[in-house]
Amino acid sequence: MSTIKASMGLTDIEAKILLILNVALTIPARIVTGMLVDKYGPRNSYTAMLVATAVLCFFFAFAQSFETLALAKFLMGFVGAGFVIGIRMISEWYPANQLGLAEGIYKGMGNVGSAVGAGTLVYIASLFGGEDGWRYAIASTGVLALLYSAFYYYAVTDTPVGSTYFKPNKSGGLELTSKRDFIFCLLFNIPMVAALAVLTWRVTDAGVVAGTGGEVIVGAGLLSDFASYVIYGLLLALISYQSWKLFQVNKDMLQSPPMDEILQYKFKQVAILSIGYAVTFGAELSVISMLAQYFENQFLVAAAAAGVFGACFAAVDVLSCPSGGMISDKFGRKLPLILLLSGASIGFGVMSLITPEWPLAAVIATMMICSFFLGSAAGCVFAVVPLVKRKLTGQIAGTVGAYGNVGAVAFLLVFSFVSPSVFFATIGAGVAFAACCSLFLDEPKKTMAEVMPDGTVQMIDVH
Repeated sequence: MSTIKASMGLTDIEAKILLILNVALTIPARIVTGMLVDKYGPRNSYTAMLVATAVLCFFFAFAQSFETLALAKFLMGFVGAGFVIGIRMISEWYPANQLGLAEGIYKGMGNVGSAVGAGTLVYIASLFGGEDGWRYAIASTGVLALLYSAFYYYAVTDTPVGSTYFKPNKSGGLELTSKRDFIFCLLFNIPMVAALAVLTWRVTDAGVVAGTGGEVIVGAGLLSDFASYVIYGLLLALISYQSWKLFQVNKDMLQSPPMDEILQYKFKQVAILSIGYAVTFGAELSVISMLAQYFENQFLVAAAAAGVFGACFAAVDVLSCPSGGMISDKFGRKLPLILLLSGASIGFGVMSLITPEWPLAAVIATMMICSFFLGSAAGCVFAVVPLVKRKLTGQIAGTVGAYGNVGAVAFLLVFSFVSPSVFFATIGAGVAFAACCSLFLDEPKKTMAEVMPDGTVQMIDVH
């Protein structure tokens, strides 16, 4: 970042804007991507996503102005939704009693990629030297994505030989199975659009709030008031259009007698999992973004060391997500989620009690233990997602994943106004709320009914 700032003549505020823009589009993108993977399958969807990734990497690498950099980073948020595609693909290839571990490994590998990028891109940039070395480093990621898109297309099939890839009957919105769930889903879509409104406010308001952990940028003045009003209007149009499409997809269901019970699923399952992911992945994103600064200001360590200490929180995710998935496979889907969320809540409660007098080793150990519970709970969440409704797994994963970003926006907004101790306590309260919600989660049934292409109903064993 320091090289990019020097090369492009960016201000500190402009650099922070790039970080904010990076997550903005991911929220709606995960919903759209979920629909696409359910309709077109993982092979075509992920290949297209990898090609788009390559194009955007090249776009960013060779940008000549801040505005171009900002546009590239904004659009890059869309390819961050590729995570949803793999959730559906893995659910097609692994039996339910191994699904939690498989999904956990998949999610944990995302952190491996991030760590490898952080550890190598600076070195690659230094090989080319000069102010433009960063461009070649970023472009190299585009080359990798392009090569892997070709490999992926020829190496992958959507399902094992002989398996049926179940698709939703209609696209454009989540298919629901009861009138009550339709109202529930309409209301549940509102926070996702509200999070985008908060992000708009953050890059419009140019104010700064001072906290005990140092100054935190609340907004950056990127948008004028008029531009922000236009965006708010577009967001209102988005939620209206989304609600209309949801009605169109479910119109027949709303006008018909209740469907057979074996074909129904409960939207509350999606809502509970979404809340669980909002507080786990959301907390992870927000905490990682502030930990390095926290160590610098609270414990007066050098910037490089602070970055390493902060990275420890994310590094645990590589083991915690598969561990949570494996625990879910072995001991059931509901109880492990409740216990792991409760452990994470207690962990953040302890973190809120940290003072500069604590030994640094104790602080790091406390954060890593808390991170393990948090990541394991996230692994439990995605162990359940494919067991709600097979043909809608992509869309359900998209909704749950989008709520992860909603949680990050909410927690980062809190951090803008409070001290780190209060921030950690707030996260702990949010995770405790999710644990309480998980008490109402239904253990997935042993069989799931799906309608075959010829109209017959097939019972699928999910245990």
